[in-house]
Amino acid sequence: METTLTPLTTGATVFEVRGVTKVYDMGETQVHALRGVDLDLYAEELIVLLGPSGSGKSTLLNIVGGLDTATEGTVTYRGWDLTHADEDELTLYRRFHVGFIFQFYNLIPSLTARENVAIVTEIARDPMDPTEALDLVGLADRADHFPAQLSGGQQQRVAIARAVAKRPAVLLCDEPTGALDSETGVVVLDVLQTVNEEVGTTTALITHNRVVSNMAERVIHLSDGQVREVETIPEQVPARELSW
Repeated sequence: METTLTPLTTGATVFEVRGVTKVYDMGETQVHALRGVDLDLYAEELIVLLGPSGSGKSTLLNIVGGLDTATEGTVTYRGWDLTHADEDELTLYRRFHVGFIFQFYNLIPSLTARENVAIVTEIARDPMDPTEALDLVGLADRADHFPAQLSGGQQQRVAIARAVAKRPAVLLCDEPTGALDSETGVVVLDVLQTVNEEVGTTTALITHNRVVSNMAERVIHLSDGQVREVETIPEQVPARELSW
């Protein structure tokens, strides 16, 4: 895979997911995590994948992000077929095109906030300065603090800075507020919304919290491994105005 691709215009198709099925063999039984999913994701949009636990949200995100592969169906990224990519190609795809944010922050305890971000910028093609990335999430003044000296919300914001510092075209967020209280969660969602608007990443955010979907442009409703509805939100609510 080429590490550089032609820049996208707003609204251009980034991902085409067609007929994607994922089956996990669990001994004598099979678990159908996805059942024929069709979905398009567009440049610079912010979407929410909404559904209960076990609906297939994380599996779909992992396949789109190149962390897992489909049992059947195809996934294309900007016209490039991820379905038949080998591990080396998927590594390049993840390294240069995708930022990941998970429920747990996965920061290295012995490194400062700046050093945790620098781990990514050292291998990126056109990265931000780590301090610039921390400033984007409102933590430039905490750059020399270690994770143990930061609150949970601050640690998650460092994780966001780390993900966006390589200027990814795609930002995939799996329950990024799941380990946070609602007030802190709103702060983190506000940061993600700001990054989406200012950096122009295509942002997909997994949640089971219906309130969060109000900040999205589209909401993908999943249940039992299928897309049940694709809902367009006519007017996005600023994340800082959300409450639950």
